[in-house]
Amino acid sequence: MPIEPQIPPLFFERMSGWLREEFPAFRAALAEPARTGLRVNTLKLSPEAFARLSPFALGERIPWCSSAFLLDGEEKPGRHPYHLAGLYYLQDPSAMAPAELLFSLPAREGERVLDLSAAPGGKTTHLAALMGGKGLLVANEIKHKRVGHLAQNVERWGAGNVVVTNESPERLADHFGAFFDRVLVDAPCSGEGMFRKEKSARLDWSPEMVAGCAVRQGNILRVAAKLVRPGGYLLYSTCTFAPEENEGVLEEFLQAFPEFQVVALPQLQGFSQGRPEWLANARAALSGAVRLFPHRLNGEGHFACLLKRNLNAEEAVGRKDGKAEKRMEKHRKARKTEFTDLRFWREFARDALTVDLAEERLYVTGERLYYLPEENPGFGTLRVVHPGVWLGSLKKDRFEPAHPLALFLKPDEVKRCVNFPADSPEIAAYLRGESLEANVNGWVVVCADGWPLGWGKGVQGTLKNHFPRGWM
Repeated sequence: MPIEPQIPPLFFERMSGWLREEFPAFRAALAEPARTGLRVNTLKLSPEAFARLSPFALGERIPWCSSAFLLDGEEKPGRHPYHLAGLYYLQDPSAMAPAELLFSLPAREGERVLDLSAAPGGKTTHLAALMGGKGLLVANEIKHKRVGHLAQNVERWGAGNVVVTNESPERLADHFGAFFDRVLVDAPCSGEGMFRKEKSARLDWSPEMVAGCAVRQGNILRVAAKLVRPGGYLLYSTCTFAPEENEGVLEEFLQAFPEFQVVALPQLQGFSQGRPEWLANARAALSGAVRLFPHRLNGEGHFACLLKRNLNAEEAVGRKDGKAEKRMEKHRKARKTEFTDLRFWREFARDALTVDLAEERLYVTGERLYYLPEENPGFGTLRVVHPGVWLGSLKKDRFEPAHPLALFLKPDEVKRCVNFPADSPEIAAYLRGESLEANVNGWVVVCADGWPLGWGKGVQGTLKNHFPRGWM
């Protein structure tokens, strides 16, 4: 029998008053094991193609995310080579809703999107897939200790349109102004929706914590508003049930920013409407938000509300005559590759690749060579962790490819690869950092069932291992 976690009695008292006849089912759901979802990387393959090759027992499709499945078995997909090849991301099913909902209204190709609080990368990788690797996606994380995990997940995903930054929202707003078509604010919260998964959330919870989170969320949301272009969208989400942190934060925001309005979100299978009636004086339009409850669906607790900035907003920054546009054009004309000797990169590309990477998108910082997104505005003095896909390093007498390049490339975009079954001893040895036997010379991509895992270098019958130690 499942054992109910030690959840604060006062939390149950609050939820009982709001949920009423639904409360017994809600409380029972919190005593059940949490479910895990597997979201397929559609930049690399379709969900149907993954289902045909999946070594794991896949359950039903997740209703609000067409690229994802529930996991049914006891396997550990995070340890499989397919995970290291970036074929999927393991995520709470409810946490897949915000990215889908941000794109619930039609998008134009080449949009600019900001994930303001992006670590560990679940929503960023989801957004990158929804964008088809096009346009510009800025993934920001303010906490330095978390940004490394974000960058690694972005690299594993193989998206070519992502820039990872380590900045405060205020610095981003000062630099960009109203530049982005869509902004996702997955705000730090009291974590009530994670109670059955995270012991720390249960231990830290208190009404005072809820009130403090609401203040912080309001501050973040007010800064995020400055980053949305007129006519653009802002999605606010949390993983808490507390109305003070959800409808309450949004009511205060909408009073202060009347140029924003609530866009009613689709009521997908298992979703509930927003609950403005849980608070005094919250506007009825907030019922257009959505709440995800664990007793109504396979997932944890979540909240999301989509806002649109009116086209008649006075601020013009980010339009064609704005400073962000002018800075972008200036940045295009001042690439650091202009006076860089790229001969070793060109030699490597001719020898190892079947795809041409446009040189106008190359960017050099130190000895590192990056491939920038198609649309890149320049980041000035902002702390940029990765300005694009890290292609490799320009050494004194050679070019050495980087691990993210292998994951960015499709199987048919490399001239040489050595391919082994994903469950073979050779792949296990490669992931341990060992050299392999291979009758091939030069830089080679090592593949598991045809999917790139990383680089090796063939020398006299031995394939020297270049899989990064931090990934083993």
